[in-house]
Formats: sequence, structure tokens, C-alpha cells
Amino acid sequence: MDPLFDRNCRLVGWRDGSDIFDSRIRWVAFVSNGNAWSATTHRWLGPVDGLNCLDVTGRPVAWNPAQPVRGQSTPLRPLTPLTPLTPLTPLTPLTPLTPLSPLTPLGGWSSLDWNGWLSQ
Repeated sequence: MDPLFDRNCRLVGWRDGSDIFDSRIRWVAFVSNGNAWSATTHRWLGPVDGLNCLDVTGRPVAWNPAQPVRGQSTPLRPLTPLTPLTPLTPLTPLTPLTPLSPLTPLGGWSSLDWNGWLSQ
């Protein structure tokens, strides 16, 4: 599992393959064809570029220090995929070290925080 941090370097979630969990290891989203979808509302949350979770305007919401933080131009809305089965809850990983603050990505950060991104 890969930790996900917000712009203030706070641990907000985890990415495990095509599943995204919050910091309490609750399944909150899934990734299909490079896009994140809410596990509860099935709404499109935005593109996912490796370990960068972006909002629907292409601005970063969450990131991982293993990859540079970057946004992208406003993406087109993809077709809604079938919702996968709820995954088994993984074991809680060890708390990761807090990363150094990243540089502000070109285009800036999303105006949404993690919870706002998940509930859009």
C-alpha cells in the first residue's frame, strides 16, 4: 500500500492497486482506466496519474513522494465504469514518515481538500 498525502503533507489515505482507502483503512474510491470513482456515490472524482490523485479540473488533491506532484489540463469526463466488489480490508500499514513539502505544481493545488474531493 502506498500512502497518500495532502498539500500540507498530512496522511490522508492509501492506494492499494485499484483501491483507495482513507487513513482509517475504509474503502472510499476505486481506480478504473486512470480515473478515480467514489466507492459510495459512484461519482467521478478525477484522473489518477500514478500516485497523484487529481480533481475534475486536473489539479492535485493527494500525492505520494515517490512521484513528482503534477497536475494536467482539464480532462474530459470518462464513461462510468462498473463498480467493483468491495475489497477485503487490508491490514493497517505502519504510519509512514512525513515527506518534505513538495513544490507547488504547475497550475496550483486543487481548491478541494481530501474530504471535499471524496464527497463531490
